[in-house]
Amino acid sequence: MLNVRRRGVSGTRLRSLIVLIAALFAAGTAAVLFVQPASSHGTAIGPSSRHYSCWERWGSDFQNPDMAQEDPMCWAAWQNDPNAMWNWNGLYREQVGGNHQAALPDNHLCSGGLTGGTRYAPLDDPGPWKTTQVDANFTFTNWDQANHGADYYRIYVTKQGYDAETDALDWADLELLADTGDIDPGVGRTPPSGGGTLVDIPVSAPGRSGHHVVFMIWQASHFDQSFYSCSDVWFGDGQPEEPTGGPTTGGPTGGPTSGEPTEEPTTGGPTAGYACSASATVNSWGSGATVSVKVKNTGTQAMHNWMLHWTWPSSGVTVSQMWNAEHSTMGGVEMASPVSWNAAVALNGTVEFGFNVSGSLTSAPEFECFPT
Repeated sequence: MLNVRRRGVSGTRLRSLIVLIAALFAAGTAAVLFVQPASSHGTAIGPSSRHYSCWERWGSDFQNPDMAQEDPMCWAAWQNDPNAMWNWNGLYREQVGGNHQAALPDNHLCSGGLTGGTRYAPLDDPGPWKTTQVDANFTFTNWDQANHGADYYRIYVTKQGYDAETDALDWADLELLADTGDIDPGVGRTPPSGGGTLVDIPVSAPGRSGHHVVFMIWQASHFDQSFYSCSDVWFGDGQPEEPTGGPTTGGPTGGPTSGEPTEEPTTGGPTAGYACSASATVNSWGSGATVSVKVKNTGTQAMHNWMLHWTWPSSGVTVSQMWNAEHSTMGGVEMASPVSWNAAVALNGTVEFGFNVSGSLTSAPEFECFPT
């Protein structure tokens, strides 16, 4: 059962307060306001969003050429930009102001209106996406990894007659079936690992059969950030075991369409000028170590978020404590993301965080940095 209660000041009311303070400035009244968005994390994990689903199946094996035949929609997405899957928790837009239909034109709902340029573009392509079998009454689960809370979640399901394999998603294809209202940060279930909160939303979608799309709008409460996702579901029996073809429209842009997958990125980011790197020093004491990490903006424009991925150079190493960043793991990959005060990195600027580990670690791992 979804636990929802009204907060003293919701995200919407906070934005109204900001407008009021701005008016006080105009009137000559002294006021000081500092607003900075927190780091941005989360997506649907049950049924899984398209990009998270690809990460679940292929995140630890993304160079496997079998993906092209076994999972062609994910293959197209990986080839277009691996960061769509590495940054599975960062598909959002800022300052939408609640006007989602204007921000997300028809045929581009699943990519969040092409947020991040072409990074998430293949998520808009119709085709044989892997589906999760559900009943007419099912539970939709979102992972609020950074405990943002919500002004609301809105859950839509495509209408009966929609063809998910040939028709890119339009607003007219959808029926709004759940609107939660305010949900406090931390209200929900505790995930087994990775931090944050699992938010469960009951959905009733009668009269449907076959392949459908569940579309989510998550309006975070900490800042005007709107997260979006498309999850592929199958109502009733007859769920296909394997996809049989590739995208019917669109497809990868800027990446190969056959042969070996692209190498895992070392700096990440879209072509708009985002890039970053990370280096570290290790102070080892045999059974453990302290690692000090510096993240540097190496691109041509300021960053407002970043994420590091790495694997340990030797077995038996685990993070015991992390400060000035948030730690999570997925598929054997270690991940660190910023906290509110070090998410933004100026051009040529740096931010730092650190962590302690248990186990023998004498050299720093090789970090991969993914900026937005």
